[in-house]
Amino acid sequence: MKKKLINQRSTRLLYGCLLAFTSFCVTSYASSPLELQQTQQPITGTVTDAQGVVPGVTVLVKDKASGTLTDENGKFSIVATANDVLVFSYMGYKTVEITVANQTAIYLQLEEDTTQLKEVVLNAGYYSVKDRERTGSISRITAKDIETQPVTNVLATMQGRMAGVSITQTSGVPGSGFDIQIRGRNSLRADGNNPLYIVDGMPLGTESLGNSSFLSGLILPGSGVNSLSILNPADIESIEVLKDADATAIYGSRGANGVVLITTKKAKSGKTTLILNSFSGVGSISRRLDLMNTEQYLNMRRQAFANDGITTYPASAHDINGNWDENRYTDWQKELIGNTSLHRQVDASLSVGNEFTNLLLKVTNYNETSVFHGDFEYGKTAFQFSGNHQSSNKKLNMGLSIQYVIDKNDLPGTDLTLDAINLAPNAPALYDAEGNLNWENSTFVNPLRKIKEEYLAKSNFFNAGGTISYALLPNLELKTMAGFSSTRLNETKISPSTIYNPAFGLDSSVSILLQNEGYQQSWSLEPQMHWKKDFGKSALSVLVGSTFQERNFGSRAIEAMGFTSNSLIYNMAAAANIAIYNNDNSIYRYNAVFGRVNYNLHEKYIINLTGRRDGSSRFGPGKQFANFGAIGAAWLFGKERLIRERLSVVSFGKLRASYGSTGSDQIGNYQFLDTFSSTGIPYQGSIGLEPTRLFNPDFSWEINKKFETAIDLGLWNDRIFITTAYFRNRSSNQLVGIPLPGTTGFTSILSNFPAEVENSGIELEWHSKNIETINFSWSSSFNVTFPKNELISFPDLERSTYANQYVVGEPLNIRLVYHYTGMNPETGFYEFEDYNNDGFIRPGDDRKKHIDLTPSYFGGLQNSLRYKKWHFDFLFQFTKQLAPNFNTYKSMPGLAVNQSVDVMTGTQPYSAGFNSQATSAYTFYRTSDAAFTDASFIRLKNIALSYAFQTRNGWGCKVYMQGQNVLTFTNYKGLDPENYSGSKIPPLRVFTLGTQLTF
Repeated sequence: MKKKLINQRSTRLLYGCLLAFTSFCVTSYASSPLELQQTQQPITGTVTDAQGVVPGVTVLVKDKASGTLTDENGKFSIVATANDVLVFSYMGYKTVEITVANQTAIYLQLEEDTTQLKEVVLNAGYYSVKDRERTGSISRITAKDIETQPVTNVLATMQGRMAGVSITQTSGVPGSGFDIQIRGRNSLRADGNNPLYIVDGMPLGTESLGNSSFLSGLILPGSGVNSLSILNPADIESIEVLKDADATAIYGSRGANGVVLITTKKAKSGKTTLILNSFSGVGSISRRLDLMNTEQYLNMRRQAFANDGITTYPASAHDINGNWDENRYTDWQKELIGNTSLHRQVDASLSVGNEFTNLLLKVTNYNETSVFHGDFEYGKTAFQFSGNHQSSNKKLNMGLSIQYVIDKNDLPGTDLTLDAINLAPNAPALYDAEGNLNWENSTFVNPLRKIKEEYLAKSNFFNAGGTISYALLPNLELKTMAGFSSTRLNETKISPSTIYNPAFGLDSSVSILLQNEGYQQSWSLEPQMHWKKDFGKSALSVLVGSTFQERNFGSRAIEAMGFTSNSLIYNMAAAANIAIYNNDNSIYRYNAVFGRVNYNLHEKYIINLTGRRDGSSRFGPGKQFANFGAIGAAWLFGKERLIRERLSVVSFGKLRASYGSTGSDQIGNYQFLDTFSSTGIPYQGSIGLEPTRLFNPDFSWEINKKFETAIDLGLWNDRIFITTAYFRNRSSNQLVGIPLPGTTGFTSILSNFPAEVENSGIELEWHSKNIETINFSWSSSFNVTFPKNELISFPDLERSTYANQYVVGEPLNIRLVYHYTGMNPETGFYEFEDYNNDGFIRPGDDRKKHIDLTPSYFGGLQNSLRYKKWHFDFLFQFTKQLAPNFNTYKSMPGLAVNQSVDVMTGTQPYSAGFNSQATSAYTFYRTSDAAFTDASFIRLKNIALSYAFQTRNGWGCKVYMQGQNVLTFTNYKGLDPENYSGSKIPPLRVFTLGTQLTF
């Protein structure tokens, strides 16, 4: 609750300034002589609340045109007569009236009015709406939630805090990306489920600029090198997520998978304020595998050879044939990924302004080292500017927001996590006596060779969004939103000859330089008209607008090799051979008209109509335009007399519902055209072309029809607020690759397919003010989502190439696996169900067991406690799910690969690879239901403890401690239950200490 009040103070302060100025003018120039002759006296005082002084409180003399507002210390001064009544008002607090009488000093503590919190205004994109009057589903977090988290990605701040929003971190590497799904997976295509991101009104392109197919094996490409991962979380004021049709249909095709509205911090009226903030901390991997020690490992290896009937160890078995020290032990998880990363951030912001013009300038610098063995670093420097201006007659309003971020990521060429869990515990030292990489007489493949493959990603992000509006008539406002965005990436990877064993005798002629350049640049223009009119007990508002957008996207990948010296490896001109793998440029154009009509009767019955006609360059002639729309309705039944009189415990009640359609054009550019690419083979002096895509002008938009019904309930003066929602989304007209006969020369053609996917579920949100006293308060927030995903229909699925991927009636996120039935009592090897009873285990016939990886439920529990000047916040994130365990990425027990201690019991006989029956059984085992396990977890995601006070000279000071990924409670058999990948480093556990000064 308090966070909303804080956000409202700046607005009330501006209004208070305007009111005080107006009152001064009226008092000075319009007061009658009789009024001036009355006996007046100066009244001073201080206004506080349960947490301290309250600046910006409006203090008025009732029924008179005079007033003031409290300053930054909560103090006020006003002139009044003994018979006057002073009125103290502030958004979110109960209004208080005090008769002056013979008082000359008034000290007042305001009480929070929880019913006013529903007056909080939410950003719905093209319009704003009061929380109590919204008909759509909107979730929100603010800067207070964001600033308690030492993270570098905007999406990380949202984890566990929003119902219906599932966010998964893909890796613990700094700068890595996140996967987000808003109310489930709608499209069969993995790249067709991304939501629309809008930063200060500017649509943000989230295409990955990294060339994952070219720079294969790298940590970052394909996992989130885009504008969103570069954006600075410290610059964010609020994030709103639009989920249902009523909230998203006004965005048409772009809102099929939800909309994420990101609002950056803006300048606020008031005195000039300088804020300096700095924190530093440490990070480490949050989970480790319990691996075998040297004795356990060697016993496994010896038993494996014995089981295979091998009595003499082969020359390649260096771990047990005497080449390596059998008494040596190295904890490779500690050695390769066990470093302590250092985190540091410094930021400063300066805000100046008055009742007409406000400016904000903010600078942030962030640095983070790596947990990998070696000297690696990630850095981000962000500049932010915002300004707004209002004319003296309040008719003209202008705003501008600019963000510029420079991002630099210096990483090893490959994640060392897999090496850390696979290396034999008695493997040799990494360096020899001279400090060079140790190859142990050519018996050891040193994992640090990968560190010599240096990877560097440099990117910059620029985003500017501006608005200008003019009140042409009292009820008519013309508004234009414009924006420009640019993201550029330059990534390089070198593979010098030094990554190879010197015994091979290779020189710099085999050294390779890989370079990728990617960019995304877009602009948007949206003229709008807003009209609203009150008709006594009803109100009508109308919005009409249009969108013009263009986005340019390009990349170029180059490979250079044959250098005369490794010292020249970054100089492409020094290479003997240069090959350009791709040089792509594309343009996406989008145009739309949209509208909204909102009708409010008696402030109890609300209907909201939204519509949009979209045009996209991604479809062929005749298919480029489509219509989308939605209807939303709300009934504020808490205002009915029967509820007020008979159920006084109900302080607020609203029943709302919505239905509508949105679409999707997330298929990439030029997919409907027949395209060609270079063969790379010269013929008669020219390079030939070959067809790569067939022409298909008939495919068009995916359609997503959304339905939701929900109830919002406030109890006991809103001390408890509950929202329960049921949603059902159906996505059809799927854009997928349709298989073609081999005689066509193509395996498939992109086309619409009548497959239908349904996402449904229940969302529950709970907010409560548990305790509220002068010295102590405790509030809680809880959210949980029960999702269900189902493939409703897929004609001729059995005969398609998707037969081994999807099943009608099952979720999209399933795995078709073998059913493990146990170990053969005679041989001891794994056995599996023979579904067709033909005596053999075959991939097509017997891989029939369905494993659903869709979470059964997920959510979060947040608590905020205050004791005097101490504040303590913590968030638990939880998920109930199944996931692949370490068996899916670990080699067969008995090979020269370290194993989890779990394989010491309950496993088939070890094999060194010389028993084909054992190898075959384990191959099936890795892709059976035995390789999946419960990956449910409860994670103490975030903690924040702070102490705020004022110095003797009036400076504000806050000292704080923060933690991220603090504790994880799980029975998962693997590195991390969140991303369940054995080849990627798990999310880091980070602790920081910081100080914030306000002048």
